[in-house]
Amino acid sequence: MSTQPADPTDPANPADPANPADPANPADPANPADPADPTDPLARERAHLSSSRAALRTMREDVESLDIRDVTANWVNAEALQHQISERIKALADLSDTPLFFGRLDYLHAPGAEQAEGAEGERFYIGRRHVHDAAGDPMVIDWRAPVSQPFYRASKRDPMDIGLRRRFGYTGGDLTAYEDEHLSDPSEAATTSKLLQQEIERPRVGPMRDIVATIQPEQDEIVRSGLAGTVCVQGGPGTGKTAVGLHRVAYLLYAFRERLARTGTLVIGPNRSFLHYIEQVLPALGELEVKQATVDDLVAHVEVRGTDDAAAAVVKGDARMAQVLRRAVRSHVTMPTEPVVVVRGSRRWRVPAYELEDIVRELLERDMRYGAAREALPQRIAHAVLVQMERSGEAPDDRVQDAVARNPAVKAAVKAIWPPVDPAKLVLRLLTDADFLAVHADGVLTDDEQKTILWARPARSVKSAKWSAADAVLIDEATDLVQRTHSLGHVVLDEAQDLSPMQYRAVGRRCTTGSATVLGDLAQGTTPWATRSWEEALAHLGKGDAVVEELTAGFRVPTDVITYASRLLPHIAPGLTPVASVRENPGFFELRDLRATTPGNDPDAQVVAACEELLRHEGSVGLIAADARVPALTEALSAAGITHLDPGEETTPDRRLTLVPASLAKGLEYDYVVLDEPRAVVDGEPDERTGLRRLYVALTRAVSGLIVTHAAGLPPQLA
Repeated sequence: MSTQPADPTDPANPADPANPADPANPADPANPADPADPTDPLARERAHLSSSRAALRTMREDVESLDIRDVTANWVNAEALQHQISERIKALADLSDTPLFFGRLDYLHAPGAEQAEGAEGERFYIGRRHVHDAAGDPMVIDWRAPVSQPFYRASKRDPMDIGLRRRFGYTGGDLTAYEDEHLSDPSEAATTSKLLQQEIERPRVGPMRDIVATIQPEQDEIVRSGLAGTVCVQGGPGTGKTAVGLHRVAYLLYAFRERLARTGTLVIGPNRSFLHYIEQVLPALGELEVKQATVDDLVAHVEVRGTDDAAAAVVKGDARMAQVLRRAVRSHVTMPTEPVVVVRGSRRWRVPAYELEDIVRELLERDMRYGAAREALPQRIAHAVLVQMERSGEAPDDRVQDAVARNPAVKAAVKAIWPPVDPAKLVLRLLTDADFLAVHADGVLTDDEQKTILWARPARSVKSAKWSAADAVLIDEATDLVQRTHSLGHVVLDEAQDLSPMQYRAVGRRCTTGSATVLGDLAQGTTPWATRSWEEALAHLGKGDAVVEELTAGFRVPTDVITYASRLLPHIAPGLTPVASVRENPGFFELRDLRATTPGNDPDAQVVAACEELLRHEGSVGLIAADARVPALTEALSAAGITHLDPGEETTPDRRLTLVPASLAKGLEYDYVVLDEPRAVVDGEPDERTGLRRLYVALTRAVSGLIVTHAAGLPPQLA
């Protein structure tokens, strides 16, 4: 690693790379280069940044000046083209506080050319999007392009034909430093990038940001894996699994844009707060068309106004419910006992009951969707009539068959044999009619399980019913049994460990003809039905052949914090590999027993004091507490005159404290965290294992420092 200029035409830099305080060191942000000096390497890089920004503005202006009046045939085409132009203009926005490029690669030889002796190399600046000059020559290369890959994967062991890799440091949007690695120089030892560490440890204010400048080789392998296969990423706290999933979407949209433009992409998160936190990542990478949703959004066939106790939710979320629903749907089919007589003019055509029964049995055996089979039935009956017509010497065509299928006698028979099914009404009957449930759950659910999911007070109608979230998933399953769910090209499922088998099936229906990226951590499963193994989860998703990757290098959580939190792993996820923090900054970690402080002090006031202490540092602060403790802490913060945000609200320099119920902490991160009463977090869950997993989540939200305050004793698992 060196801070010497990489450009062979640049003069040698007299600075001592081992002495960052040397005023000649170009990597020292405190000593900015002279922008007017063309011999200064940093000045040259700043000039390229300025030129690249100007080129990007020109690209945007060229799109804005397009005149489409003479190239569209009608107003529909004009609207569609105008929408595409508007999206392109948004994608070409230059974000002043976001670096246009963050790295540079100096190839020893031009990529793709034969590596002949004396052949000239080529230089590429790596950034968030492609930028070209007026002649069409690239000034910045998109980080997703194949030529950019060595920026993430090249090493001293495998230089990948890279002579130099340069990383840039920024303050706001200003280029202030650079750092070089001469990968093909055997005399230079491999060292850890200080700029890379600084970027990883940079304070977090505002929404989640991209990690394009810091993607690690093991992460890059996942990001660039192909569209055809499903990938499951097991990653502990701070391993970057969410960022990897989002960057994988961005990469797939780059590599397979035309296909995914037709089939669509979707990011599924655990709650609205989480989606709001991550929503700026893809737009910052120039991707504006990716939709985001929760599982509840996907299955919103009815209004959810009720809740289930844990026991009922576990049974409703069990994959066996799919079999119960399938039986219930198919029970509506009744074998015919009467013939169908079709009158056409003076002729009567009779399809006997046994022939109708053969048609119905064949449709059932084909395992079609209930609705599709119902639509096929009148055509099959009409075909039987046409066969008789042909035998009698007539020559009917398709129009005659369609007319017979619409005949009142055929319609009446179809209604009697294969009546329409309303999925919500079907589920309502299962949950309120004990006899109906018993018939279709026989041999699938035990008597006790059936009693567990039956409603104590039957609802009069679908609209008046107080549906739970688990009920909505059942209705979605029934809906798919009636009519096939539309499939997308790619789905990203984050915090997947918390889904029930039935929820996995609901997500899987959205990517039956596509692929998925599944992200999660078995140790952070905080629902009673949390995933026990990825193999089981992927089977329910319908992606049993998915590749499971594990990320164990922690980039977010300080060493002392993750070491303390990992004490819980033997109790919540035995056998799981603990996260190993790779951060050079150890952060800080402190346990505060409020019982040992001055007598008479209000514990809530002491928690507020800890928050005030952390607010003196730069960055965001999260106060995480058991849900039941939130009202008291809200009052204590107000009494102290401290304004706070709710989860999902964007932090600003003036409002940096967020009060987070433990149930909403998953997926969020803060520079500093105060964790209030760990025992209360555990006790707030229906069982100890779920409570300990919730505590593990809360303990691992800090990026720079954690203070744990408690007036009650700590859970024994943390001893």
